[in-house]
Amino acid sequence: MRVVIAGGHGQIALHLEKLLAQRHDAPVGIVRNPDHEPDLTAVGAETVVLDLEKSDVDAVAKALEGADAAVFSAGAGPGSGEGRKDTVDRGAAVLFADAAQRAGVRRFIQVGSINADKADDPGHDPVFAAYLRAKLAAENDLKARDLDWTILRPGRLTNASGTGRVKIAEKTGTAEIPREDVAAVLLALLDTPATAGRTLELVSGEDSIADALSRI
Repeated sequence: MRVVIAGGHGQIALHLEKLLAQRHDAPVGIVRNPDHEPDLTAVGAETVVLDLEKSDVDAVAKALEGADAAVFSAGAGPGSGEGRKDTVDRGAAVLFADAAQRAGVRRFIQVGSINADKADDPGHDPVFAAYLRAKLAAENDLKARDLDWTILRPGRLTNASGTGRVKIAEKTGTAEIPREDVAAVLLALLDTPATAGRTLELVSGEDSIADALSRI
């Protein structure tokens, strides 16, 4: 399986790329900074250098040619302002979906955020509210497309070691989840085409990933 991953140098993406390479699939990570290419090569991924804030749909579609699936796992990251939440978390996601359709890649998995529909809740600072609005706008754009999409909304991300024990549902409640476990669930979603058309929340839980997916 050839899987092209936007945000290829992110921590979740690096875990996913390693998992794909370990089972002899072909992960391809899109990175903005060429200095990051060795980190992807080290986990067994191919690299494509593209800035999704500046590229056009033809350039991104070329990177997606021949892929079996696309995974959007990019984000503006900590320290970025409201503007980049829109250009990356929404704009780059829309561009990546446009490119997937142009390249004929139907399977599309997008990493969103738990509580993406709660940007207006009191207590959010303006940048975090902008992040949630961008994630929700990207979700709504994807849902309107003729793609076999799945949206995965993880809870609060941690760098703890993965446990392989999760809770996956349309609504889970807010809790934490190790990035390593998010990557493992993304791998399982790639193997579970029946999850197309679903928006799923993910937090740590008691079930194995296989059991959790079998119950949704």
